[in-house]
Amino acid sequence: MQATLVARDVSAVHGARTVFAGADLTVAPGDVIGLVGANGAGKSTFLRILAGLEKPDTGGVELAPPTATVGHLPQEPSRRPGETIEGFLARRTGVADAQAELDAATALLESGDDGERYSVALERWLDLGGADLTDRIPEVAADLGLGLGLDAEMTALSGGQAARVNLAALLLARFDVFLLDEPTNDLDLAGLDRLERFVRDLRAPTVVVSHDREFLARTVTGVLELDLAQRQVAFYGGGYEAYLAERAVARRHAREAYEEYADKRSALESRMQTQRNWLEHGVRNARRKGAGKSDNDKNARKVRAESTEKQASKVAQSQRRIERLEVVEEPRKEWELRMAIATAPRSGTVVASLHDAVVRRGGFTLGPVTLQLDYADRVAVTGANGAGKTTLLGLLLGRVLPDAGSAQLGSGVVVGEVDQARGLFAGERTLLDAFSREPEVDRWPTAEVRTLLAKFGLGAEHVHRPADSLSPGERTRAALALLQARGVNLLVLDEPTNHLDLPAIEQLESALDSFTGTVLLVTHDRRMLDTVRTTRRWHVEGGQVREAG
Repeated sequence: MQATLVARDVSAVHGARTVFAGADLTVAPGDVIGLVGANGAGKSTFLRILAGLEKPDTGGVELAPPTATVGHLPQEPSRRPGETIEGFLARRTGVADAQAELDAATALLESGDDGERYSVALERWLDLGGADLTDRIPEVAADLGLGLGLDAEMTALSGGQAARVNLAALLLARFDVFLLDEPTNDLDLAGLDRLERFVRDLRAPTVVVSHDREFLARTVTGVLELDLAQRQVAFYGGGYEAYLAERAVARRHAREAYEEYADKRSALESRMQTQRNWLEHGVRNARRKGAGKSDNDKNARKVRAESTEKQASKVAQSQRRIERLEVVEEPRKEWELRMAIATAPRSGTVVASLHDAVVRRGGFTLGPVTLQLDYADRVAVTGANGAGKTTLLGLLLGRVLPDAGSAQLGSGVVVGEVDQARGLFAGERTLLDAFSREPEVDRWPTAEVRTLLAKFGLGAEHVHRPADSLSPGERTRAALALLQARGVNLLVLDEPTNHLDLPAIEQLESALDSFTGTVLLVTHDRRMLDTVRTTRRWHVEGGQVREAG
């Protein structure tokens, strides 16, 4: 069914902090709205409010018709122990819950219920595609090249495999409204292309949170920005590029309006101060000239009094003009991530080398691979999910031992890494504790560690939390902070833009440009591949690595 989602004057408050306020949004059939903003601006919170999973602190959300189904797909889908791919797909499409409700309603029907609950449950199950889900799953799995048995457990899948299963759930879903939180994470180029076609072809109202600039440029029809710095919510019609242009104009106009107001106020205040000085000077002169004179000089006193009154009137007039000025608040200075990558002394000329190296993992084989990575090489590593890119990185870094052939890390190599799973900051240890245990940083005073983390937007409310409780974006910023703390000469980045907000991605690109060491970059971010300077490209496909042009 066709549906429309409307949010009016929605706000969210966490503790004493207002995350956002006054959010208005109407999403009609055919709309694809990009929800953007810095990490911490409340994008995921707003999406959960739209889905009815959280209550807004003010305002409300209306769904027309009220019976329409809303699909909320969070950025980190939970993988439940023992859950198979088929079970995961049924849960993510909403069919599993609909089936459970239908089973409960059927049982009541058999015990003499009037059948109303059964009718509603059956209609919902049908609307969500429950009747033919089992038949549709193999077709979608083949389309995506899933290559996995539907009885495989989700917890056993790699990040790339889980991303494809998550995409399959999206393609199978038949919700009336789609709310997508970072759907591009971990998708390879083929998956991104399939996702883009799906979103563009959707007629259902769609709101998508994404930091993938190319994906936004190719799909969205409008942008809602949660501006954390200005504490404003603004809607921009048109696509992503139009949003960037309109936002730049709006910010320039806001700055110009404030400067015009500030100049007017300053000029009036300066004039008023001059008038006050004249008034005080006139009063002093009047007293001096009147000293020792007779009271008969009434005309002179009258003239002086009138002059003083006129000057006082001018001061009051200037004061009224200041009060009548329409106040324009100064645009808040935005917090910006300013990052650099600390460089260690250079390594040897040969950073890493493989000679006929082979790695076997179950039915997958990488190699034989022969290649050499030299100092100051800047290599982009591309390939589909499951092709072996992460295995190749592990082989080069010495974490994965070859089953045949040889692998060697060069002398003097100091590795800095942002791994795909952000595994460095996981577990129950606090962020401060996990960060402070890292080599080199372990000698830093706690105050210096906290200062560095604060520069990456990780303040007092973050450092004492368990690392597991941090958002993916927060864990990524912590990993980037470590690169600034420790000198490295080999930088290994595996999908570094996942969960990073747009300003942070641009800062990372800038930092990469000035880094003089060796770089291994695995990314499916198409704009990053175009922006970051590289000298070589390795393409991994079918367990083989070739030098691409």
